[in-house]
Amino acid sequence: MRIVRFTSPLSSADAVGVDDGEQVVELSGITTVGELLRLSSDELRERCAAADGPRHPSGSVTLLPPVDGRMEVWAAGVTYRRSREARVLESERAADVYELVYDAERPELFFKSVAWKVSGEGGRISVREDSEIDVPEPELGLVLNAHGEIVGYTVVDDVSSRTIEGVNPLYLPQAKIYLGGCAVGPAIRPAWEVADPYALDIALTIVRDGETAWEGKASTSQLNRRLDDLAGYLFRADSFPDGAVLATGTCLVPDLPFTLQHGDTVTISISEVGTLTTGVVRGLDAMR
Repeated sequence: MRIVRFTSPLSSADAVGVDDGEQVVELSGITTVGELLRLSSDELRERCAAADGPRHPSGSVTLLPPVDGRMEVWAAGVTYRRSREARVLESERAADVYELVYDAERPELFFKSVAWKVSGEGGRISVREDSEIDVPEPELGLVLNAHGEIVGYTVVDDVSSRTIEGVNPLYLPQAKIYLGGCAVGPAIRPAWEVADPYALDIALTIVRDGETAWEGKASTSQLNRRLDDLAGYLFRADSFPDGAVLATGTCLVPDLPFTLQHGDTVTISISEVGTLTTGVVRGLDAMR
């Protein structure tokens, strides 16, 4: 089962439902993912099991990013050895910062996107015009309800400018937060249906001019942090009334000097969770 946000064929309005692979059943009385994430984990599970709204054939609805309203997307950094190595290589002056945070008790957490800026399945991601090297970062996303519980998983692309962050770690917000810098989807896989989130395969493929320009595979088994610890730190001193998505860091980073280009297609697959495909454009004007 997947929890999906989509455009209803009946009303042309945004809707939320559950997809069993054959049909999508709308959740009556729930119009946003944020409303669903106000519920406790047990309540949310019961609500999905009791879905009784209009039904649509799977594949007949247009999927929207499973992030809306007051939801926010956050991300964790340097949670895999490969990410630590990549950050050290690209950093010009502060490589030791990434070495230290990898083993520190407190994780690196940073804001990534408000809901309205998030791209979804079949949408576009962007690389900055003032950056020379930009890459996708495929990540397992934790879907957290208002109570800080992990209620689901999704796919996140934490698009990043390696050029900007490499100059100075304090430039992280500019390297990470911009229109077209975040994609989430295509849906939410309920946490109660994933037996072991530390045994999920992650694959990244970048296609350019009809050919594979880069591909790689990894696993969440390589994660250096506990998922509940990451969620706990996010909720320590902050509140998310409509829930949040927390990307858990990347284990797949193309070697320098590889960079995304306008016209590329990025596909990220996480076993048991889903596959997210987006196109690449360059610059702000192409996203408007």
